[in-house]
Amino acid sequence: MTVNRKPLYAPHGVVATSQPLAASAGLAVLRRGGNAVDAALATAITLTVVQPGSNDIGGDLFAIVWDGTALHGLNASGRSPAALTLDAAQSSAAPGGGTMSVRGWLPVTVPGAPAGWRDLHARFGRLPFADLFADAVGYAADGYPVSPRVAHNWRRGVEIHAGLRGPEFAEWGAVFTRDGRAPAAGELFRNPAAARTLQLIADSAAEEFYRGEIGVAMAAHAAATGGLLTKDDLARYASTWVQPIRTGYRGYDVWELPPNGQGIAALLALAILDGVDVSAMPAPQRRHWQIEAMKLAFADAHAYVADPDAAPVPVAGLLSPGYAQRRRTLIGETAALPGPGRPAQGGTVYLCAADADGLMVSLIQSNYMGFGSYVAVPGYGFGLQNRGVGFSLSPGHPNVVAGGKRPYNTIIPGFLTRDGRPVGPFGVMGGHMQPQGHLQLVMSTVDDGLDPQAALDAPRWYWHTGRQLRVEPALGTAAADDLRRRGHEVTVDESDVYGYGQAIWCLPDGGYVAGSEPRADGCAAGY
Repeated sequence: MTVNRKPLYAPHGVVATSQPLAASAGLAVLRRGGNAVDAALATAITLTVVQPGSNDIGGDLFAIVWDGTALHGLNASGRSPAALTLDAAQSSAAPGGGTMSVRGWLPVTVPGAPAGWRDLHARFGRLPFADLFADAVGYAADGYPVSPRVAHNWRRGVEIHAGLRGPEFAEWGAVFTRDGRAPAAGELFRNPAAARTLQLIADSAAEEFYRGEIGVAMAAHAAATGGLLTKDDLARYASTWVQPIRTGYRGYDVWELPPNGQGIAALLALAILDGVDVSAMPAPQRRHWQIEAMKLAFADAHAYVADPDAAPVPVAGLLSPGYAQRRRTLIGETAALPGPGRPAQGGTVYLCAADADGLMVSLIQSNYMGFGSYVAVPGYGFGLQNRGVGFSLSPGHPNVVAGGKRPYNTIIPGFLTRDGRPVGPFGVMGGHMQPQGHLQLVMSTVDDGLDPQAALDAPRWYWHTGRQLRVEPALGTAAADDLRRRGHEVTVDESDVYGYGQAIWCLPDGGYVAGSEPRADGCAAGY
């Protein structure tokens, strides 16, 4: 990875995301007098058009908003169709069993993003809701040149689609391919059906999506091609305002949203590390501790995170200092394979925005797994997520699949404060990478004193299962060899698993400093 970006400094407002046309759309809203929420929404809506394969109209959304005095969280993730059962999921399980089907209708949950856009705007927005769709509708109707990283990911998506069979997958090819291929970098791509869909959402405050024309079309397509989603499932959808959860780390407070998202995994790992002086450790030992703390945190997240409406999640017990101390004692000098503890019971885009009044937004939305389910709604130009893959098929598990339930969700926005004052919004997209990216970004900021761009530029590691660990080449041969000596099974590569991040920090004298992911096409734009 070649790093040549510098941090952006801006006196009034900033938008940072992974695609430059979307960042420009948000900045234009700020300059027209919109606030940070307006800018974040314009950016998010435009991202559904200019970065398909990472998010879409049929995806989910989570957000954290700093309103000048407090943090507010929005969970706009979808629930499964009421008719979904464990038996149906098990009978259609992926080859080898044990996990939900990845593509097709079975993992489709009700999309939450359009409701999330509406609800964020209703509470915090300044400009008219429909105005925030202008750039997205224009790019969908008139076309835009595809950016390089988007084109790269799109090609992989088309390769996956080529192996799918069934009537539910036909429309996706009509919308997202050109004669069976993905558009190349720089090639103009138009999606006039998505332009019309976005305009319907804009003009109806998303009612047409859940209770009108678009919702009827989604339900009809499901009924015709083997899906369980119904008009009643869509009409019942509601997003949820939630209180963000926190842990302390070296004098800072790190904030995430509560389950059903996996943000608690980042907090658990940071709480474990807060009890040792990692800054005094040699770099190799510190890196080993980061990885082992993350493993412990994921073991707990995978055991306990579920829809809190369906099963109690022991958030307070997981985040208690005593529990973090007990988990900390399990870290040794070599790579381990930890299981969950026993606490006391009690494909994604990320963006952030800040304005001249101090309003700040941390927002993430996603299809999951690239283009998600590969089910697209005929005539409406968008695909549906496959978030149901996050359910467990184990009877008795808190996250076991069931109807009307929200699955374990990987997308997480983050926020950093100190002494009750905002530092700023941050996030790193990328499925299982997200808590790991949050951990690494926070520690680069707090322990190493890096600005947001330098923190995002820093080489990353990624753990998924067992002792297998992937690291970027920029980490260096000596670091990789040290991890191997500690028992980690290290692969050095430049794959896409390391995520795309953004961050905006407040400056002591006013204004902001921002960074944008060097591994993506995007940018931080300010004025």
